[in-house]
Amino acid sequence: MLETIQQQAYDAVCELLELTKLEKGDVLVVGCSSSEVGGNKIGTHSSPEIAQAIFDGIYPVLKEKGVYLAAQCCEHLNRAIILEKEAAEKYGIEPVNVVPQPKAGGSFATAAYAGFDHPVAVEEIHIAKAGMDIGNTLIGMHLKKVAVPVRLSVRKIGEADLVCARTRPKFIGGERAHYDEALK
Repeated sequence: MLETIQQQAYDAVCELLELTKLEKGDVLVVGCSSSEVGGNKIGTHSSPEIAQAIFDGIYPVLKEKGVYLAAQCCEHLNRAIILEKEAAEKYGIEPVNVVPQPKAGGSFATAAYAGFDHPVAVEEIHIAKAGMDIGNTLIGMHLKKVAVPVRLSVRKIGEADLVCARTRPKFIGGERAHYDEALK
């Protein structure tokens, strides 16, 4: 089961990167309920093993592309973000002092904290250009405006629903305005 979950996560992130055209230095936010992936209600059966499989499917791909992973914590840490220190410094985001645990931050954020070279926690970000919501964790607060749904061929990771998004610049100017098609 863990190999299947890791493969689903890998396939999903590869497809999302292809569709969103994220570039080196961009941020991808991932919220993940390991409980939902395992077929349980969010917040009830946190699984470090499931979270690690998902992290192992996603993180190496992002690291190779130079895209920062922002791992969303659970509601017990107010959906704080675990980020590489380099990313926090690049975007001028002040760290806070907390270390996620499986039942206080979530298993996925805990896996990210352990797997990053120099992890930091930050209260929030509004800089993610794309995101993966695995198990209805509500990542929207960390995405740049304007979020646009991205439909992948991978619809679930384990038993959890997968919803993805990308962002685009706001359209302004009304009906007479012309827009750059490359930015849609």
